[in-house]
Amino acid sequence: MDEAQALDALRKGSEEALGWFIDRYTAYVSTIVNNMLLPKLGAPDAEEAVCDVFLALWRSAGQIRPGGVRAWLGGVARNKACDALRAHRALLPLDDDVLAIPAPGPDEELGERELRRRVRAAVEAMPEPDREIFLRHYYYCQSVAEIALALDMNCNTVKTRLRRGRERLKDGLTRGDA
Repeated sequence: MDEAQALDALRKGSEEALGWFIDRYTAYVSTIVNNMLLPKLGAPDAEEAVCDVFLALWRSAGQIRPGGVRAWLGGVARNKACDALRAHRALLPLDDDVLAIPAPGPDEELGERELRRRVRAAVEAMPEPDREIFLRHYYYCQSVAEIALALDMNCNTVKTRLRRGRERLKDGLTRGDA
């Protein structure tokens, strides 16, 4: 069964198709969730977030386009992890001294927003597979070895591409190209 067939079967309510996606993508989803939640929250919270991702896949199969499952799962995993962190923070008591922390002013927020936009543009301008390597390492927090295995590359090649990506990003941001 390939992804398009599994997605079609999932839309028809096939539990076997859901199992196919779980077998194929649990490690990927778990990596994203664990990197965001552990050690802030415990393993049970991370496992629950991973389960919530696949429950969302079950419920939203009709909205996912073939070939886009991995990206969709990555986005949902990130959102579920953020939801878990927010829920955990809501349970913490708010100390009085927390309220005394000055919030960034409008100029600082604008500067940060502009920097994020420039970084995003610089990363999006990277050629493939450099962009994917960069995102996997810095966004999904995957190790060099994990990236090398997933992309069928040598670890040294991945390290070199990360270094060159950082240099390109630095050059683009210091020159103001991005």
